[in-house]
Amino acid sequence: MSDRLRRVKYAEDVLGTIGNTPLVRLNRVTADLECTVLGKLEFFNPGGSVKDRIGLHMIQEEVRKGTLKPGGTIVECTSGNTGVGLALAASILGFKCVFTMPDKVPVEKEAMIKAYGAEVVRCPTEAPPDSPESYYNVAKRIAKERNGVLSNQYHNPMNPDAHYRSTGPEIWRDTGGQVDMFVGGMGTGGTVSGIGRYLKEQNPKVRVVGVDPEGSILAHYFRTKETIEAHQYLVDGIGEDFVPTTCQFEYVDEMLTISDHDSLVMTRLLAREEGLLVGSSAGSAVVAAIRAARDLGPDAIVVVLIPDTGERYLSKVHSHEWLVKNGIQDV
Repeated sequence: MSDRLRRVKYAEDVLGTIGNTPLVRLNRVTADLECTVLGKLEFFNPGGSVKDRIGLHMIQEEVRKGTLKPGGTIVECTSGNTGVGLALAASILGFKCVFTMPDKVPVEKEAMIKAYGAEVVRCPTEAPPDSPESYYNVAKRIAKERNGVLSNQYHNPMNPDAHYRSTGPEIWRDTGGQVDMFVGGMGTGGTVSGIGRYLKEQNPKVRVVGVDPEGSILAHYFRTKETIEAHQYLVDGIGEDFVPTTCQFEYVDEMLTISDHDSLVMTRLLAREEGLLVGSSAGSAVVAAIRAARDLGPDAIVVVLIPDTGERYLSKVHSHEWLVKNGIQDV
């Protein structure tokens, strides 16, 4: 490397830009709170979501173990963001990708994944987890048929480990170790579990709040250790109809259930009042943060995870017509 180039600050490739996302204060939507609420803006990652972190980390682990060979195929069931994260990393590292996803996932997410060169297989949203048509089981079948590696985000320990190694330490560092509460949506549970584990190792008094949409089973399972039948909901990216092993509830103090209405309205407000064009799971998390932080004093610091950009939901939560069609009063 020449002396001139040595003075230039740059990343070797786009993977070097994953992580170190900013904290930004929420102001207008939290005006009734005394405490400070900071959004951890994960849409600053190159693929536009928090899932870039686990996409790279899971691939690196499969390469390290020798299960993923050069030119090999990665298979995953995803609601979209993990697919983008995996496809982005695979495009640079030289792997093929095939993803299964529920048919409720916005067309923008499918288009993004295909733009990175991956293949997408749509599956019926209403198919229960044990159905051969569920996107979980279709992914397993494809991995077997094509001799691919199933990254398996719902049961892969590298999912929470990515956040234990990166997202959690960033929050601790950027708050100067002063964070009092962390709030995040749960689907695979990896984000909240990994961050919660790290923060509680630094300070056991940090309160970790998980967020679940009405219709999902995770909050009910957290409270009762019993599963119930799930029903469909409009919010994208969080909630499940089974309990992934990446949900490490021992690092979670409380779970709040948020309605579609409250989540979607807050998502619109974040764009209109905070300049944050985000997905509906961010709306859920911010509503939960406001509720959980209601009694905190002026010195308290709350960090809420903002998982992804709203650009991939322009046909859904950021469409007035879609909201009206689904019975949601637009702001």
